[in-house]
Amino acid sequence: MAAKEPQPPFAEQGLEPPGLEARMDPAPRYAARAYCAAGKLYGKRALITGGDSGIGRAVAWLYAREGADVAIVYTPEEEEDAREIAQQIESLSRRCLCLPGDLRDPAFCQQVVERTVQTLGGLDILVNNAAYQCHQPDLDAVSPDQWERTFRTNIDAYYHLSRAALPHLKAGGAIINTGSITGLEGNKGLLDYSATKGAIHAFTKSLAQNLVERGIRVNCVAPGPVWTPLNPAERAEGDIEDFGEGTPLGRPAQPEEVAPAYVFFASEADSRYISGHVLPLLGGGTTAA
Repeated sequence: MAAKEPQPPFAEQGLEPPGLEARMDPAPRYAARAYCAAGKLYGKRALITGGDSGIGRAVAWLYAREGADVAIVYTPEEEEDAREIAQQIESLSRRCLCLPGDLRDPAFCQQVVERTVQTLGGLDILVNNAAYQCHQPDLDAVSPDQWERTFRTNIDAYYHLSRAALPHLKAGGAIINTGSITGLEGNKGLLDYSATKGAIHAFTKSLAQNLVERGIRVNCVAPGPVWTPLNPAERAEGDIEDFGEGTPLGRPAQPEEVAPAYVFFASEADSRYISGHVLPLLGGGTTAA
């Protein structure tokens, strides 16, 4: 019998941005105990931004279970979460390189790729996942500083990391981006965030076309609501109570339910013929990608 997943109503989480997974109740589920690893990524090296918590943590964990060594990027405030998942990954006898810093800095993006290559011996998979969001009631409330921060984090960093990674990726390599349902349908309270997610979807499809002759696949996972620190950390009191209730399943996804899609896109055995795809994961909802 499938485990009963947490569902609304949710209690206030008392988080401040960027939010720590270690302080959430209920804790996001990343372990994917029903998942059966098959060595699909054995010997691969993966760089995952936002790998300390939420979707990124679940992806790092499944990649390690599939035989990959990983590097995770996160902000210094998220060190507690990063160390926890690093210890779990190392318990599998896989390497986990922790890289704290600010992805808004192009030089840092270059550095994390170089350190990953130097420490892990190469790079096969780039997962662009880290994001910033902040709900605002209307466009006037979205300050120029917020607009710039959202774009520099959510799409500019994807460009800088992909550009830095490409010299190291060989045929069979993969770039996987994290999009969002907001990039497909918009969201009136997330004007800047939705715009960046739409840009990520277009970037995915365009880069896939650009790299097809090099044998490097580029795909995107576009989830609906997911129970991660990103959401309760920036919402006003009371706004998290019904989080995910509007999906057909009546609840948000758990990170462990989203992460297998990233394994699929990273694995040549599973998705060698797929590139330029935006995969919505919407809890029973449907949309044209």
